[in-house]
Amino acid sequence: MNKFRVFIPNKILGNAVDYLKQYVDVDYIPVEDMLSSKEFLAHVSQADGLMIPSRNKITKTVLEQAPHLKAVCNMAVGFDNLDLKALTDRGIYATNAPGVLTETTADLAFGLLLATARRIPEADEFVQQGQWLGWKPSMLLGHEVHGQTLGIIGYGRIGRAIARRAVGFDMQVLYNDQVRNQEEEARYGTIFAERDELIKNSDFVLLQVPLTPETKGIIGAREFGLMKKNAIFINASRGQVIDQNALTQALAEEKIAAAGLDTYIDEPIKPNDPLVQMKNVVTLPHIGSATLETRTAMESIAAKNMIQIFNGGIPDNLVNEKLRTK
Repeated sequence: MNKFRVFIPNKILGNAVDYLKQYVDVDYIPVEDMLSSKEFLAHVSQADGLMIPSRNKITKTVLEQAPHLKAVCNMAVGFDNLDLKALTDRGIYATNAPGVLTETTADLAFGLLLATARRIPEADEFVQQGQWLGWKPSMLLGHEVHGQTLGIIGYGRIGRAIARRAVGFDMQVLYNDQVRNQEEEARYGTIFAERDELIKNSDFVLLQVPLTPETKGIIGAREFGLMKKNAIFINASRGQVIDQNALTQALAEEKIAAAGLDTYIDEPIKPNDPLVQMKNVVTLPHIGSATLETRTAMESIAAKNMIQIFNGGIPDNLVNEKLRTK
């Protein structure tokens, strides 16, 4: 199998490189920052397989520079960085790494909710800057979390994991998804709601949807206008699922109380962006899966998918399903 060459354009935290080297040649560049487009394409042109994070976009233009490519294995659950049609047309297998980051991402999303509601980052900065001069009745008043209503738009694995955490805070959980999950409703007391009903009745509106043509921009000015004035909006899915300008305006006009964000339309978000400057917005640098255990598990899944492909099999986590019968 050593005739195959796998390109990895970023630092690997676990032993996935050693695992791959047992079966294939590995072109590994252990860097934290992204390679330039020119350098990336130079390596892609020689590769049979790519093992990449979601920051690397595999477009039709990239594929035109990759005559030998047979596999693209994402070290992420999302795969909106991949042009699936172009990959499928070329017969190139694409995989992701689902499941392993569910609990870690749910931890982050619920932590972001808590941090935003109770103004934790702002309070930390308050102390560090020497502004804490004593107790005051109205100092850094936040919003109650316990016993409030959480609306979750997107009730897949991560959405359900967030709901379980919310139930521990005695929150009433409304959810919206393409299908009802009556088993979860019976087990945890969650309630299915139409999207507008959920948005109107929730103290916290949390988005946990994949980026697809159907979900792009699903929350905009209309939806922010439906929210309670004291509502807190949380997005830990993809930046493109919201109208970011509409969110900025809703916050500036105090149509909603606050927002917690881990993703943005353009990443990294600029330090002078209005959302970064607002005191009632918590901005994180897209760290939903950022634990050592989860990141190494994602690498391992991607590497195993790669070897399954080069062994002539169908990978466990195939995302371009049309190739399953190839």
